Amino acid sequence: MQNTEEVWRHVDAKAADAIALADRVWGMPELCYAEVRSCAEHTAMLEAHGFRVTKDVAGIPTAVMGEAGEGGPVIAILGEYDALPGLSNEAGVAEHRPLPGDGSGHGCGHNLLGSASLLAASAVKDWLAANGVKARVRYYGCPAEEGGAAKGFMVREGAFDDVDMAICWHPAAFTGVNEAVSLANTRIDFAFTGRSSHAAAAPHLGRSALDAVELMNVGVNYMREHMPSDARIHYAYLDAGGIAPNVVQGAAKVRYLIRARDLTELNGLVARVRKIADGAALMTETTVTTKVVSAVSNLLANTPLEKAMYENMLRLGPPQFDEADRAFAAEIQKTLSDDDIAAAFRRHGLKVERGKELCDIIVPLDAKGNGGVGSTDVGDVSWAVPTVQARGATYAIGTPGHSWQLTAQGKSGIAHKGLVHVAKIMAGTAVDAIRNPEILAAAKADHKARTDAHPYVCPLPPDVNPPIRMSGD
Repeated sequence: MQNTEEVWRHVDAKAADAIALADRVWGMPELCYAEVRSCAEHTAMLEAHGFRVTKDVAGIPTAVMGEAGEGGPVIAILGEYDALPGLSNEAGVAEHRPLPGDGSGHGCGHNLLGSASLLAASAVKDWLAANGVKARVRYYGCPAEEGGAAKGFMVREGAFDDVDMAICWHPAAFTGVNEAVSLANTRIDFAFTGRSSHAAAAPHLGRSALDAVELMNVGVNYMREHMPSDARIHYAYLDAGGIAPNVVQGAAKVRYLIRARDLTELNGLVARVRKIADGAALMTETTVTTKVVSAVSNLLANTPLEKAMYENMLRLGPPQFDEADRAFAAEIQKTLSDDDIAAAFRRHGLKVERGKELCDIIVPLDAKGNGGVGSTDVGDVSWAVPTVQARGATYAIGTPGHSWQLTAQGKSGIAHKGLVHVAKIMAGTAVDAIRNPEILAAAKADHKARTDAHPYVCPLPPDVNPPIRMSGD
């Protein structure tokens, strides 16, 4: 308990710097693999706080690692800082008011994610130095979580080979240990090539690549009835063949995102989608080529680390929001539906409570969520090393992920208090693992038992490199 309270004091001492960092990153939203300024901000703070900095981790220009300490176990704390397209909004207002610019915004709270993780790592660094403890803490600044699978590439290139455990978190409506459930996924581009021709004078000479894409989509839509209920398939046109309807489109490209409970199930679905693409090409007398853009694994649980993190949450208690925070959250909730708010409770396995604006509890460790499941490249880290994630309350209950409402709350008092709160949880978990070797030993044994039963196979093909450009080119 004494060690935990000491590292919490180190968090408080540097909280203002981390909040300022989060606000700066909020103001420079950058998309997948283009987080040049955001990465530079994190790098500058690592250097200012005395970390040994490694840039271009795994050959990725916007990935950075800072290390402090000597000898002992290696504790990794993971951060992210990528934004999303189309989610720009003015901060602190409960209405849709996009800012001038390219329309990008931190609609998933990653401006907070990276800053809180760096704050936790910096606090652990100071605690190690103050107590002469032999151990190392690392902050990994990880780009491109939103579709780029950067952590998967980092795992594949050995960036976590000597790490003993990893800690991460994600902004949420409630504070609790993240239930280790996520969907494995892969993004694949299907490029069809046909033959252009005059659509009126010689349509019989053309072979439409756009027809092939549309037939592929029809085939996949028919397949949806015959796949596992928790699998997901999404698509987006990257190239519809041009804007001239009087030309038979000779080229078209579509990107598919395929998700499933685990890699085995995912691989089966991918094989079926590929067959549908081949069938569409056969029907239209076109050809199809494919390119894997990215892929991530499902999350692997670790019971000892989840218990250790939960004990830290219970010691710390829920975040302490004030009346101004609750008033702003209530205004945000007016822009949401009753279904949005109810879904937030169910997603965390909680009974729906009307009239509650903000989290005032710690979600029980045995709570089982009942809602939609997304994907994360933390999954690949969890297969490489024992990993645990927190959910930190940083926004109004009911706020949808990937929404302008989340962007609007990104610089609020709610976000700032939640950032510091979850940094304490992560720092305390790291210190407990360092001070109690039995926690690490149990975590490693748990991880080994799980991976012995289902060995890790990287879902990224060996010839696929980080898609530094995610435009589909």
